[in-house]
Amino acid sequence: MPNQSRPKVKKSRALGIALTPKAVKYFEARPYPPGEHGRGRKQNSDYKVRLLEKQRLRAQYDISERQMARAYDRAKKAEGKTGEALVVELERRLDALVLRSGIAKTIYQARQMVVHGHIEVNGGKVDKPSFRVRPDDIVMVRERSREKYPFQVAREGGYDTDGETPRYLQVNLKALAFRLDRDPNRKEIPVICDEQLVVEYYAR
Repeated sequence: MPNQSRPKVKKSRALGIALTPKAVKYFEARPYPPGEHGRGRKQNSDYKVRLLEKQRLRAQYDISERQMARAYDRAKKAEGKTGEALVVELERRLDALVLRSGIAKTIYQARQMVVHGHIEVNGGKVDKPSFRVRPDDIVMVRERSREKYPFQVAREGGYDTDGETPRYLQVNLKALAFRLDRDPNRKEIPVICDEQLVVEYYAR
């Protein structure tokens, strides 16, 4: 499991991205790395720039380095640009799509929902956040979990903060269900990343 010991607000500031809705206001007030010397820090080498970009992408999906490296290996074998294929590969994770659908508020909550057995795919329980959803798969909250408070909030649109569902998903929040219509395109995926720098990091 990824290391969750570092406060998410500090992690957000260190990486230059808000990882949770709560972190947004703190990040806007202090848009520099945490710590005594945060304001003066500079990314002064190509390696550090690439490392930071890799860490930013990892953090947005809350995955381990091993999971990231495996996704990169799969992306290298895909057609097209490796960087774009990497982001698409990560976006097809079950926890990521639970987040995008509006059923969860954060990637951390989405992972918890999956691990605790609240989510099913095509009628069968799936408790692995790394499960890769395929086009036409139907994902929904299991019947026995639907009256739990987080799913009541989701049903009423409580986690749908930006008001726009990615085009590759068909979502029915009232039914706590969604379908992956097709593989996402990189430009549609709402992550902040220069994926070419990530490719350069792994190709070094």
